[in-house]
Amino acid sequence: MYSYEDRIRAVKLYIKFGKRTAPTILQLGYPTKNALKSWHREFEECRDLPESYARRKPTYSEQQKKDVVEHYFNHGRCIAAMVKALGYPGRKTLSDWINELHPETEKRIVGKASGLLHPQEFKQAAVIELCIRQESAQVVAQKLDVDRTTLYKWTNQLLGREALASMKCHKDSPPEPERAELERQIESLRRDIRHLQLEHDLLKKANEIIKKGQGIDLHLLRNQEKTMLVDALRETYALPELLTKLGLARSSYFYHRARLQLADKYGGVRSTITEIFELNHRCYGYRRIQASLGKQQVFLSEKVVQRLMKQERLIVAKVKRRRYSSYLGEICPAPENVINRDFRAAVPNEKWLTDITEFQIPAGKVYLSPMIDCFDGMVISWSIGTSPDAKLVNTMLDAAIETVANSNDRPIVHSDRGAHYRWPGWLSRISDAKLIRSMSRKACSPDNAACEGFFGRLKTEMFYLREWQATTIEQFIQVLDSYIRWYNEKRIKIYLGSRSPLEYRESLGLTT
Repeated sequence: MYSYEDRIRAVKLYIKFGKRTAPTILQLGYPTKNALKSWHREFEECRDLPESYARRKPTYSEQQKKDVVEHYFNHGRCIAAMVKALGYPGRKTLSDWINELHPETEKRIVGKASGLLHPQEFKQAAVIELCIRQESAQVVAQKLDVDRTTLYKWTNQLLGREALASMKCHKDSPPEPERAELERQIESLRRDIRHLQLEHDLLKKANEIIKKGQGIDLHLLRNQEKTMLVDALRETYALPELLTKLGLARSSYFYHRARLQLADKYGGVRSTITEIFELNHRCYGYRRIQASLGKQQVFLSEKVVQRLMKQERLIVAKVKRRRYSSYLGEICPAPENVINRDFRAAVPNEKWLTDITEFQIPAGKVYLSPMIDCFDGMVISWSIGTSPDAKLVNTMLDAAIETVANSNDRPIVHSDRGAHYRWPGWLSRISDAKLIRSMSRKACSPDNAACEGFFGRLKTEMFYLREWQATTIEQFIQVLDSYIRWYNEKRIKIYLGSRSPLEYRESLGLTT
């Protein structure tokens, strides 16, 4: 919404330049070509402009709004299909109607990276709170919005390990008369539960390792197959317990175990490789698998890991690359491309990248707006919502600015030329925080390649390989938020020394 002074200035400059729109917009940075011509027509007719815009009367009745929104929810929730079928209203209007009549459909979640530096005064206050607490340490940690292990770590640093032993709570209340009977019943139930859990795990491993169905009778398995099941579960259950459940003699187990080890010296490593692959979204190649094995003191060459993954059919799915497209419009003059495709950073908070990506699932569309640090690829902050509006990017920027509020860091914020990064709210936040703006060239997404690469990895590892038919918007937002936290805290990057971004910062002493 432009003021009266802005509009009259634009009209007079337009007349001065001989009614040429291009130099006028280039000089002022606003408005659009059609808006400028409309203001000039109005000025020619009335020899002046109104003080404020006249509000248009609503074109559609309230009943029409309700009918259209009801039709939207009953026919697949696709805005494009609705507009095409009915011929009205526009997409933006229909989206506004949906948010107006059903505000609960617009979901949003905002997060920021954990593990950032805390001042020394905050640590001291937290340790004092832990020492004088009346409740559990977990409750104190939740009040301070830190992890419980971090709280004890600070205590160890400030008071020493002797203080931790003296802080343990001892409860020596004698049992009541009827409590003994209840404890016996509880112990019996625990044994029954463990017995059923053991049977479930054996059937599950039989399906995974020797490709037997879930309803197989375990006693009908060959002794060699039983030995494979015992080896797969020895870390969870005691050996006598497994042998009794499977009806396998101890001597037979060790005989077949020796035979299997002679046949395949990598038998024990195969299950470890499969577990690492499954626990990391099935996106680790042989290099990351080799790095993860090294952390467990299992050292194999890349070729051996590659061969074992091929034998176990552990294949990372790939998607066909599509040509990129970019928005061609210009709203106002853009800042220069300060980054200029140099995505290297010597220290944290030197260069930040941001963009918006869309996820389309049967339940609707979800949008993600992250802020990525070029130093190690950590997602500094992110916001997830159902509308790609200014609120989505502004909340993300506010969370990112909070991470450098107590430091002198003033990073470069690089984005594409989208309208989200030219609106007054974004510009005022950048100016107040004294950050430096940088924008890609027009229709050139490789200028923001590091951020686009993050989106590609995210969708390949988390989005494309799953079916989202039965997933609601709320469930998908939680899955996406969980993936980003895993990406920051656990996902291995080879160029960071086979560490995650958070582990890498901890190794450099940049986090607590």
